Order: sequence, then C-alpha cells, then structure tokens
Amino acid sequence: MRGQGPRRLKAWCMTFMNRQKRPPELLHGGDWAGYEAEYGRPPLDFSSNVSPLGLPEGVRRAAIQALGDAERYPDPLCRALRDAIARAEGVDPAQCLCGCGSADLIYRAVLAQKPRRALVTAPTFAEYEAALELAGCQVVRYPLGPETGFLVRPDFLELITPEVDMVFLCEPNNPTGRTTPRSLLLSVLERCRETGTLLAVDECFGCFLEDPPAHSLAGLLAEYENLLIFKAFTKLYAMAGLRLGYCLGGSADLLAAMARAGQPWPVSGPAQAAGIAALAEADYVRAVRTLVGTERPRLQADLEALGLGVVPGEANYLLFSSPVPLLEPLRQRGILLRGCGNYHGLDRSWYRAAVRAPEDNRRLATALGEIIGPARVGLRPNPPGLCPGPTAL
Repeated sequence: MRGQGPRRLKAWCMTFMNRQKRPPELLHGGDWAGYEAEYGRPPLDFSSNVSPLGLPEGVRRAAIQALGDAERYPDPLCRALRDAIARAEGVDPAQCLCGCGSADLIYRAVLAQKPRRALVTAPTFAEYEAALELAGCQVVRYPLGPETGFLVRPDFLELITPEVDMVFLCEPNNPTGRTTPRSLLLSVLERCRETGTLLAVDECFGCFLEDPPAHSLAGLLAEYENLLIFKAFTKLYAMAGLRLGYCLGGSADLLAAMARAGQPWPVSGPAQAAGIAALAEADYVRAVRTLVGTERPRLQADLEALGLGVVPGEANYLLFSSPVPLLEPLRQRGILLRGCGNYHGLDRSWYRAAVRAPEDNRRLATALGEIIGPARVGLRPNPPGLCPGPTAL
C-alpha cells in the first residue's frame, strides 16, 4: 500500500491538468482537434456522421491535382460542378447553387428570404434556428419526442399559416434519423404553396435511406417554386474538411438572391474538383450504403442489449438514451460520442452515435458495456425498438 497515496494524487493532478486544457464545448460533434490537444492522440470519433470508408481515392487525387491551379481564383459560379450535379440530380444547372457546405447555404437562404416567422422541428439541426435568429426571425418549434416516435405528425400542417414565411424540415432528421411519411411531406409542400411559405428541406442524410429517390422531393422542383432542397458531399463521401454542399431550388430569383447573400467565391478550386470526381464514384457509394445498411441494425441491437433506449433511425447514426453519463467515460477510453443535451427537446441523457466500420462499432459496444454494466443493477430493461430509456425500479 506504500506509495499508493502519491500515485493517486499524481493521477488526480494529471486528470485536472487535462481538463484545464480542454477546449470549450462546441455546438456540433467532430471536435477531434480538441481531443488531440488534450490527449495527444487521435480519437475514435463517433460524434461525426461521415462515411466510415474515408475519402474516395479518386476524390483525393482530384483535389490534389487542383492545387496546381491554386494561384487562380476558383470559378465563382461553379459551372463545371453545377453541370455535374445537374446531370446526377436530373435537374437544370440553373436550379443548382453551390456553397461552402450546406450550412453556408442555410444561412444564405435565410438572409435572402428574410423571414419574419419560421417553423422548425425540435430536436433538429441547430443551424436552422441559428440562422433564423441571426436574421431577427421569430422561431416556432414543433416538438418531437419519444412518446410519438420522434415523428412529424399531421397536426404539423396546422402551424403552417400565411404568417409563417419559412419552414425547415430535415429528412431524415438530425439527430433522430427519422423521416416524415412521404404523403405528409407532400401535404406540407402543398400547404406551404397555399400559404406562400418557403419549404426548405434538408436532404443531406437522404443518401443513406433505403431508397433515396423515393423520399426526395427533388423531382417536384419544376412544380413548386416555394421548394428549396439542401444537399452535401460531406456525409456520403467523407468530405467534411473540404466543405462542399449544394441546394436545388424551384425559384431562380431565390437562388440569385442567395448567391448575393454571401462572399462571391464560396467554393475553393480543390473542393469543386473533388465534387466533380465524387459524383463519378458509383462503386464507392454502393459500398458505403451497403456497409451502413448492414451495420446500423447490428449497432442498434448491441445498444438495445445494454438496455439503452434506441430510436430506430434510417440514416448513418443512431440516437439513444442512457441511464448514466457517457461522454467523459468514453472520452477517457479514446472514444468521442455526440452528447445531445444542447438539442431543443432533449436532455443530457441522450446521445448520438455514428455508424462506423464493424470493428469500430464493436469497440464502442464493448466500452459502453464496461460503463453501463454496473449501472444496470436495479434497472428494468426496455423492450427492443423505440423507447425513452431505461426506467429505475
């Protein structure tokens, strides 16, 4: 036992010093840099929902080759990239606008539309409300919760009135992974047209659905000028660091106003080249969709086996609740998880985990078992599927 006291004191001091170095909590996940600054090594990152296969090699080569033209300004209109996107989406290039990630386009849309009153769901992606508040817009939240499966319901239509200038829907929703039934989506779109409301649909995670075209509203752009769709290369192609997104719009006037609502060179040359190359990666897309489609139900089953309340998401991540805190214990084990306590409508018992490669998912499940195992004594397990979380006896 001799020397145990000094060793414990040293361990406590090291933990305290690491916490002093810890950066402030960020709004979003993916803070690998903060972890590396604290621990001096990269984490296993489940807080960022990007392709577990990494950047496609063809995309990497295209971006590197484009650096040879770094002395030139990038094309401010992204003409070659817009042409490639238009071919892939089956739309006219004039219906496409590119930006520095979808978040850039969300802010541009709000600044261009200048809404006075807007409707969002809660919980959902935080940048909708952040952009709206920046523009001085009144935000109305439609609550989603475990008691209703985190689903948008028909009563959502009652909140779409002529006084609402803009409606945001995330399909599938972040962080829940749930989608709105297509019949209701179409009703929302039609209701927005009746009230003169812009419907902004975020389809950035739509590529991970079982049948993406069946849920997308892109085929209706020609019929609805009040429709705006956001998409990104970030998730499917693991291009988060290159910052590339695009939107498809039914109104040429709105897209023109969005183009004027920010700096004139929103997309770098390497990012434009990477986007064009990514759209040719058909084999990669099939591989990542297959991997996520296989691993998501496995990860869900592993989480449910630990007694966690898992939302049956349809994207490349899962939302779940835990009876014990997870962020710090996992962080000490080299794993980052997305805490969802800063989402409206969720508290600190909710977490989001990306679907990664099989060996990564097993490591997460093992670590969670080590943390949750002792806490399961006295807990009544939930039935499989959607549930709010374990309930104390």
